[in-house]
Amino acid sequence: MNSKQQGLARLKNVFGDQYSDNATAREQHSCGESFVSELLPDAVLMLNSTQAVAEAVCICSEHSIPIIAFGTGTSLEGQLVPVNGGVSFDLTGMDKVLEINAEDFDVKLQAGVTREALNYALKTSGLFFPLDPGANASLGGMASTRASGTNAVRYGTMKEVVLGLTVVTPNGDVIQTGGRSRKSAAGYDLTHLYIGAEGTLGIITELRLRIFPVPEQIRAAVCSFSSVNQAAQCVIECMQLAVPLARIELLNSCQMGACIEYSKLQGFTAQPTLFMEFHGSKSSVDEQVALVESVAQEYHGDDFRCAETLEQRNELWKARHQAYFACLALNPGASVISTDVCVPISKLAECIELSEAKALELGFNCPLVGHVGDGNFHLIIPFYPDNQEQVEAANELSHYLVQQALAMQGTCTGEHGIGLRKKAYLLEEHGAQAVETMRLIKQALDPKNIMNPGKIFDLA
Repeated sequence: MNSKQQGLARLKNVFGDQYSDNATAREQHSCGESFVSELLPDAVLMLNSTQAVAEAVCICSEHSIPIIAFGTGTSLEGQLVPVNGGVSFDLTGMDKVLEINAEDFDVKLQAGVTREALNYALKTSGLFFPLDPGANASLGGMASTRASGTNAVRYGTMKEVVLGLTVVTPNGDVIQTGGRSRKSAAGYDLTHLYIGAEGTLGIITELRLRIFPVPEQIRAAVCSFSSVNQAAQCVIECMQLAVPLARIELLNSCQMGACIEYSKLQGFTAQPTLFMEFHGSKSSVDEQVALVESVAQEYHGDDFRCAETLEQRNELWKARHQAYFACLALNPGASVISTDVCVPISKLAECIELSEAKALELGFNCPLVGHVGDGNFHLIIPFYPDNQEQVEAANELSHYLVQQALAMQGTCTGEHGIGLRKKAYLLEEHGAQAVETMRLIKQALDPKNIMNPGKIFDLA
């Protein structure tokens, strides 16, 4: 029995029913969404406390067994693929909200708590957690990938809302980073070192987050345009006028058609459409809506209308959140590459226009959806894996999109992370010395390379 087998046997003995090497469980933990993998972890551990995670990490460290932290499985760039086998640490059982400090607008919770569960726990407090990536992701996973979503234009990303973390290091130690104060100049900023590290430096088991008062009034609005360029130009001008939009989402014609069909939307046409949401007092929301409507008219926006009731708003945002599944329904049996980039807001219209043109040139009618208030958008590329020509064209389109974003001084990923798929672009975006510095940090903190190995960059 080799060292890995000995370690797996010890884990099974210590954790009993929390340990599984069942083929189905291993397959369910082998990848996230939008990334197909034939690689499986050797086992899955269902863990429910920081202490249990630390104990399991100690065993894995002693036997040099790779560890992949697993939340809800909604990552998109291959972060969960067990490239060297190992053990998937399923943290969905870590689902407790530990503290709600309403007077200080902060909350402490375990990493497996989902954003919807957190907002349910906050329901009677007059507070809410605004970050909304679409999927009902776990907060630990959202921190690990530096997620954001539809409300980021007003409330920021996970980088801005995380105050502190509990992290299990690669040798099984437990450390606390950050704290409850709104600012600190005490030492290295370890909190932000782990945010966006995709589980390669340690396992986030608890988080302290900022929460926000529920606005006095929330109003949603939609407006369609004859072209994506006009819609994007409308967004750019609204941002330049400093309109404090809470959300502003762009769906292109293909995506709108898919959503109309899948979500049974009434009264909409398959045209480029902006979905917007305004937060504030009644008077401030009235002013915001009037200003945005006037800007939309300048760019020939059509049928600008508001959704005032909670039911109306929920119908609109449900359709937006089901966009990914609407795309799958549009192309039955197809696989998809769901990729995102982010560019300076002034370059948004140009980048979208070039991407759509390239997609048509390669034979794709691609759904596009964007958190365009911060220059971030997603292109969903459907292809059939048994058609090699289409596979190559899909990869070419994904590559083209990233190249255009980098040429415009943007980034290869606004919120999905690097994972496996975008490692080459990290080097192109930041340069060899910066990536080498990242490697040095990884080697110092995880000398055995057991924490989600193979992701973000290669050590060799």
